[in-house]
Amino acid sequence: MSAIIALILLGRLLEARAKGRTSAAIHRLASLRARTAHVLRDGRETELAVEAVVPGDLVIVKPGETIPVDGVVTEGASAVDESMLTGEPLPVPKRIGDEVIGATVNTTGSVTFRAVRVGKDSALGQIVRLVEEAQSGKAPVQRFADRVAGVFVPIVIACAIAAFVVWFDVGPEPAVLFSTMALVTVLIIACPCALGLATPTAILVGTGKAAESGILVRSGEALERLSRVRAVLLDKTGTITEGKPTVTHIVTARRPDGTPIAPAEVLKWAAAVEQRSEHPLAAAILRAAKDKQVDLPPAEKFAVMEGRGVRGTVDRRIIEVISLRHARERSLELGSLGQDADRLAAQGRTPVIVVVNNTVYAVIAISDPIKPTAKEAISHLKKLGLTVTMVSGDSRKGAEAVAQEVAIDDVIPEVLPSQKAELVKKLQERGGHVAMVGDGVNDAPALAQADVGIAIGTGTDIAMEASDVTLIRGDLRGVVTAIQLSQRTLRTIRWNLLWAFGYNVLLIPVAAGVLYPLTGWLLSPVLASAAMAWSSLSVVLNSLTLRRFKPAWAT
Repeated sequence: MSAIIALILLGRLLEARAKGRTSAAIHRLASLRARTAHVLRDGRETELAVEAVVPGDLVIVKPGETIPVDGVVTEGASAVDESMLTGEPLPVPKRIGDEVIGATVNTTGSVTFRAVRVGKDSALGQIVRLVEEAQSGKAPVQRFADRVAGVFVPIVIACAIAAFVVWFDVGPEPAVLFSTMALVTVLIIACPCALGLATPTAILVGTGKAAESGILVRSGEALERLSRVRAVLLDKTGTITEGKPTVTHIVTARRPDGTPIAPAEVLKWAAAVEQRSEHPLAAAILRAAKDKQVDLPPAEKFAVMEGRGVRGTVDRRIIEVISLRHARERSLELGSLGQDADRLAAQGRTPVIVVVNNTVYAVIAISDPIKPTAKEAISHLKKLGLTVTMVSGDSRKGAEAVAQEVAIDDVIPEVLPSQKAELVKKLQERGGHVAMVGDGVNDAPALAQADVGIAIGTGTDIAMEASDVTLIRGDLRGVVTAIQLSQRTLRTIRWNLLWAFGYNVLLIPVAAGVLYPLTGWLLSPVLASAAMAWSSLSVVLNSLTLRRFKPAWAT
């Protein structure tokens, strides 16, 4: 009896140590937090535990220190190492008004910032929470295993009782001892520990490995759905491209007297309206106006025309910044600007039309550089046998130019935000599991509709809330990693379940004594306890092989 107890306890110890290694990702994430913070209160600098920092506090960070909480710089300038979050090795310059993130490292200058998000609300806190939720959740395959275990246990008890009764009636003397040994051995060998560990340990390791790679998986269920994906829809702006477009050309019309309209005047009208917009193209126009030091008048009666542009009233003029497609739908007089817009679109730029009081003033061409790793990521997605489609609200020529550069054959241009969700539905109706990858507010409906929504972490909070998976680093190769890791995790779960079931199916009859009439050998409870401990440990060790996972693009 002491040997049985010792073996079971040894198995539990080894199992606990192995399982402890599976949650190492959370421990590593938590260890990135700063322990203390230098806070200005009542005009005095005080060193406090980071838990004592509250939103609104002014926090001083010196060179080499870890930024304790999320906030906005109010004084000073520095460069911050954000590699723990973005994976980018180069420090990011920070000036007044820039956001800093807790757990990143201040490298050069001293800065003061106002705390905005602390504790569980900080970026790191939310990452840790998402990983914990994913590791504690159950995948559908786990619920299946639970149902099987619910049926399996009564069957095992019945087998153990049957073995006792049979050997008590026909077994050798002493019959009571022999039959009791058979009953105990069946109960020990059939302990469903391995069955219960098969899924959660693999999910623990899989989601932890994903977090190390900058991928946040919301749940075990999302991980399982991701492994079944057969089609991937990619938004263009901010997903395939950098999402930081810049103005490259301003082609203006001529006044009735033949003089050209000044580009600065066009920027004034366009940027005045775009001040109220959150679209990446609006940000490009605003940056151009700022670079040229254009004073912007206030805009009134601002309105967004879904998928078409924006409008507002500035200095009693009705200003519209609209797409080329919408301008032609309205039959606006473009003149030679139409040809200029087509030429710029063919070059992969996005032309927008500036309209003042229903008169076309100019074409502004905006270019959004393609992410350096986008083409490589798309190539690997195709190698996985996935159908890759790009969807964009951009003109056909602009969208096709980008698609051609990254080798995407299937392009759906000029799509309104509401239509993206409809596209996902159509693909799902064809029987395929669809993943949607996007970064903006307009992608949120499609992300929610998809079997798996994948949000680029550099995008908006709404997109991330609507998604099942978040790529913190904004690198499209993360989609490849997430899909491959999910497939590897599900494969590991299936092997674990196969081993757990196979072990019980093979050894329960042996424990019940079916070999005794032929060989005269009955499985000892000591050996049964050793086998049971090994079965549980082997499942955990098999799950830990996921720690050696490397994505295709890294090999």
